[in-house]
Amino acid sequence: MAEILPLRAWRYNDNLSTSIEQLTSPLFDVVSDKQREALYQDPLNSIHLSVPRGEHAAQDAARLLQEWKEKGIILQDGLPGIYVYYQYFRLPGNDKEFVRKGFICNIKAYDWHEKVLLRHENTIPSAVNDRIELLEETLLNVSPTHGLYTDPEYVLEPYMDESIRTPIYETEDYQGVRDVLAVIHDHEVIKLFLQTLADKKILLADGHHRYEGSLFYRRKMMAQHSDHTGLEPYNYHLMYLTNSEHDDLRILPTHRLLKSLPMPDEEFLERLKEYFIILPKEDPYELNEVIVGKLWAFGLYLNGNAYKLRLKPEVHQLIDWNFPEEVKQLDLTVMHYFIFEKILGIFRQEQRDYKGLSYERNFTACIRKVDKGEAHLALITNEISMEQVKRVCNSGAVMPQKSTFFYPKVICGFLFSSIKEDEFTTAAAACL
Repeated sequence: MAEILPLRAWRYNDNLSTSIEQLTSPLFDVVSDKQREALYQDPLNSIHLSVPRGEHAAQDAARLLQEWKEKGIILQDGLPGIYVYYQYFRLPGNDKEFVRKGFICNIKAYDWHEKVLLRHENTIPSAVNDRIELLEETLLNVSPTHGLYTDPEYVLEPYMDESIRTPIYETEDYQGVRDVLAVIHDHEVIKLFLQTLADKKILLADGHHRYEGSLFYRRKMMAQHSDHTGLEPYNYHLMYLTNSEHDDLRILPTHRLLKSLPMPDEEFLERLKEYFIILPKEDPYELNEVIVGKLWAFGLYLNGNAYKLRLKPEVHQLIDWNFPEEVKQLDLTVMHYFIFEKILGIFRQEQRDYKGLSYERNFTACIRKVDKGEAHLALITNEISMEQVKRVCNSGAVMPQKSTFFYPKVICGFLFSSIKEDEFTTAAAACL
């Protein structure tokens, strides 16, 4: 099943005057324009490798990477290791401190048909193309994607708990999350990690675009090398792996914003009545609460007016997309089928890259953006459960794009993983 390897990570030189907290950055797909501009002011921040700017951004990132290596701004660790990564966080309205436990390693970039690594949602094509170009130019995995394995015995946790007691880094990130990184070099313990994952399938939780970039590059290189063995560096991808059995895994909802409607508001509301029960609500800031725990229920905020929408149960059977029942049961499938396709005429394939559609995790930001005229309407949805993610992955199907928001996000800048031949082989050889 899943083949993983330790890595000799590239990390910032400990002797730099800048602290590691100042060098980290949010992932490319969550960093805001304001955050990005602030981070660009530091010439050593990891944003310059993860979200390079300019007309020839990827090529410039590759040149900068080489410069950082030559000047000793980043150094490669001498020994291959498994990097333990814990994230401590709290959620609004909850006094508990959660901790998401996991580790960072290299993993084979399995093609979807191999059914070792399972995806759960669609990607946005333009974002994939951006990641492919950056990987091809830099030969560097700048940040780990997030994968889930299932181990009800918790075999690896004692070793991770022991390692995290002597961290390499401990910082607080832009999310208010405490991030702690440690490393395991013990050869026998590393072998246990490899053996434990060897019979597992991996569910791709976050980072579909970056993973598809690695997958595209692997396919391309395989086609160019008739002597392909499967052990070459281009076969591997950087991933943060967590145990799906942990209670501290959290998936937050991702709401939808539409810039405009192709019809008058009154007509849109009238057409909604064909499929939904519509209840006006006084306070838009309660929309997320009135739908909690209710199947196929959504909040709608349109032109200063709030509504609770709930699908009429008898119309659910009308969904004619060629999906298994596990996907048809999802709230977001109902939303994308009945609201976007049947009512607004935005068909499924168009929805993946529809310019007028944006995504927002923060509920209050949705209301604020509609009030400020930055969006015409907001559609508020419930979170998806871990069990739903597992069922969809195992069905072989995918959810609509931006279905899940695994919280917290990992950060960029703690470590980088090279797939250059002379920078990768030591890690591979140590395990084979």
